[in-house]
Amino acid sequence: MPLIYIVLALIVVGVALWLINTYIPMASSIKTILNVVVVVAVVIWVLRAVGLWGRVTSYRFMH
Repeated sequence: MPLIYIVLALIVVGVALWLINTYIPMASSIKTILNVVVVVAVVIWVLRAVGLWGRVTSYRFMH
């Protein structure tokens, strides 16, 4: 996946999250959960897009 698509997707997700946090009234705990879920989903998506997800899932802490 070209880098420009990843950057554009990150910008779109960031602006959408900012708009939701700014203009949609909700409890701060729900905002926090929403932000964490979106950030985790985006991190996983970026890792899969650049081909590093396999390394993350197969990493072992002990030999």
